[in-house]
Amino acid sequence: MLRGDEPPRAPAAPSSLPATPQIRIIRGRSGFFERLPPRPPRDQAARAEHIARLRLEYAKPPQNWPAPLIDAGVEWQELGLLPSQPVSALDVPLEPKRQLGRLLFFDPRLSHSGQMACASCHDPDLGWADGRTVSFGTGRLSLPRNAPSIMNSAFQEAFFWDGRASSLEDQAIQVLMNPDEMNSSPEIVIQRLSQLPDYGTAFQEAFGTSEITLDRVSRALAAFERTLIGGRSRFDAFLSGKSAALSDEALSGLDLFRREARCLNCHHGPLLSDKRFHDVGLSYFGRSYEDLGRYRSTGDVADSGKFRTPSLRNITATRPYMHNGLFELENVINLYNAGMPTLVPKPDQENDPRFPKKSPLLKPLGLNPQDVADLRAFLESLEEPRTRFRPPKLPGREASPVDGAAADNFSDPR
Repeated sequence: MLRGDEPPRAPAAPSSLPATPQIRIIRGRSGFFERLPPRPPRDQAARAEHIARLRLEYAKPPQNWPAPLIDAGVEWQELGLLPSQPVSALDVPLEPKRQLGRLLFFDPRLSHSGQMACASCHDPDLGWADGRTVSFGTGRLSLPRNAPSIMNSAFQEAFFWDGRASSLEDQAIQVLMNPDEMNSSPEIVIQRLSQLPDYGTAFQEAFGTSEITLDRVSRALAAFERTLIGGRSRFDAFLSGKSAALSDEALSGLDLFRREARCLNCHHGPLLSDKRFHDVGLSYFGRSYEDLGRYRSTGDVADSGKFRTPSLRNITATRPYMHNGLFELENVINLYNAGMPTLVPKPDQENDPRFPKKSPLLKPLGLNPQDVADLRAFLESLEEPRTRFRPPKLPGREASPVDGAAADNFSDPR
């Protein structure tokens, strides 16, 4: 990992952001914004010259790209290709555990109602999310948060928006047992699966005996989820040396992402996430939609309003966005361009230790409409090729319809 206050590895081109900006204070529904006037756009000739320069600079290996704009003290890693799939010792032998986990992932009988599967909220045709503002739980009641994608979860270190699970196995058990989500119990899971001989055979192949336990269920689910790895986007092709994989707009967006748009402060490395937790000003403290994020898990007031930095890989396939699912991609870009909302405490909140403090990494950017379009083009280049999936045939059932799942042949992304 590099630090933002270390000497740059290569000279950076001068920033084109205004040196002494005139900041306008704007009051929005979610807080106050410090908005910069948009920087002047380049004319056609200047833009063509700029793109030509970027083509030369970004034709080099990533370690030789122009130095990014990183705040002092921020530990960061250059953008890059995803590493090989990590295989946990718990996953060996991998293939029978993966196949068992695939069955369990699409089987609604794990839930108390018998109608909700893991795939109900993590649909492979929706980027392994669900496309809803917030997910449905028990009795189709709305849950408080948007379902994160599980693609590339093999590389994550904490799970859920608040990081309350430290492993995929723990995450699986929490969802199964949560009364607001799948509302199941160890007894329900074990009893239902034990009544199906084909599951006994699958557990025998995966674990050496046919015994069915909640621990084995979680390990099989985790083994399957760890194989859901992307890495076939246009940006990956660009990283592999195919310079034409990025359009001029996306290439300009890549440069903005690393520099003037300040995205690399939190969205870096192969996963495009620092795997940390930040307050981005959307806790809605003391109002409707209030969610104090990681504080609800740790009880530490320093975590109030903080949420896990999501990976931006395949981001355009996993709308809507943020922990509450209230925003589309254009909204999110515009919010970051305005520096995200700053909450101002009411008189009765001034001494509340839980009052959230927005990350100092967030600043108004002053991007113009062409910049915003270019940044969006780069984010679109992170999308994986669409692959349609079909749930596997489940033990004891003629067909395996799952809410929201596709209806073609099932195949893994990679």
